[in-house]
Amino acid sequence: MRAALVQLTSGDDPGANLVVTRGMVAEAAAQGATLICTPEVTNCVSQDRVRQRAVLRHQHDDPTLAALRDDAARLGLWIAIGSLAVKTDDADGRFANRSFLIGPDGGIAARYDKIHMFDVAVSETESYRESAGYRPGDRAVLVRTPDAVLGLTVCYDLRFPSLYRDLAQAGAEVLLVPSAFSPVTGAAHWETLLRARAIETGCFVLAAAQTGTHPAQAGKPRQTWGHSLAVAPWGEVLADGGTAPGVTMVDLDLTLVSQSRTRVPSLRHDRPYESP
Repeated sequence: MRAALVQLTSGDDPGANLVVTRGMVAEAAAQGATLICTPEVTNCVSQDRVRQRAVLRHQHDDPTLAALRDDAARLGLWIAIGSLAVKTDDADGRFANRSFLIGPDGGIAARYDKIHMFDVAVSETESYRESAGYRPGDRAVLVRTPDAVLGLTVCYDLRFPSLYRDLAQAGAEVLLVPSAFSPVTGAAHWETLLRARAIETGCFVLAAAQTGTHPAQAGKPRQTWGHSLAVAPWGEVLADGGTAPGVTMVDLDLTLVSQSRTRVPSLRHDRPYESP
């Protein structure tokens, strides 16, 4: 299975972002990718709620989703859209941070709304409250494709290992972790957490990331860590996308999943215990 990690520096103009994204999808397809992964909020990185309300769309008329569905069908491959910021019909006006898995026929094979919201203060000058603008999902999502069984997650989900264990025990072989990690937490935790999730579950982990300083027509520009990573079930880093936008290719040998789980069968060793 040949996968591609698309690393972007998306700004707050979805149209401009789409041109770049489609170019990288075409590049990945030309290199033989059968699964192309894009990062979190592929269509729009913005911290300005007024700007988001002006440029975001509902799922049914989102131009990024429509274009990438067309690309998947034309190229005959799978595209894991890490997530799109989309409008909802929620009374409080919050958006959804929604992943899509697009099949080679252009159909939506699965969708997943990010469960865990990034409500943190990473430093005295950098804080986030994702739940103020986005409403959390409430359902884990597993997708069986001809090449592999995929578990869908997004960014801050990475800090909740029980979600990944549940996905692995339900059959996941490849865990997707599209992200827009902050530079502070990225430097401290990104690689360690991704490798831990791979080792704990015996899964491949594919984490396409946003990177750099994101152009903003409104509000404060955001910065992200980059370093899209592919990690093997035994914990080895197979590929690192560095900090520049671009496409990183990686070949996955799915037999390594069963091999690692045979060596350390911890997914079968759960035991009941009393809470402290």
